[in-house]
Amino acid sequence: QVQLVESGGGLMQAGESLRLSCTAAGRSFSMYTMAWFRQAPGKERQFVASIPRGGTNTYYADSVKGRFTISRDNAKNTGFLQMNSLKPEDTAVYVCAAKYLGSSIDTSPLAYDYWGQGTQVTVSS
Repeated sequence: QVQLVESGGGLMQAGESLRLSCTAAGRSFSMYTMAWFRQAPGKERQFVASIPRGGTNTYYADSVKGRFTISRDNAKNTGFLQMNSLKPEDTAVYVCAAKYLGSSIDTSPLAYDYWGQGTQVTVSS
């Protein structure tokens, strides 16, 4: 098993940047595909980005492509989501997720086995 803890959320202005972190404890983080999802009030959980165990072949939702970058540092058991050019519509609780082995092509929440508690990101206009 792996336990995930997100950090780095906050209140931002449109156009600003923010980096989220997801720290993993437990089984070797390098064995897990990792993803970020987000959930706004009254909406379903939405895929944001995913990254495979080796860190290549990342995937992004169209709504964040070109603005967000997912990365990971397996030596530090940590994943990251760099968010640039933030927009008010990016406001949501951001949650990191992981699945043992797997493929980063999976964008459905059902494909992921482990979840963090989430961190709030609020973007004002």
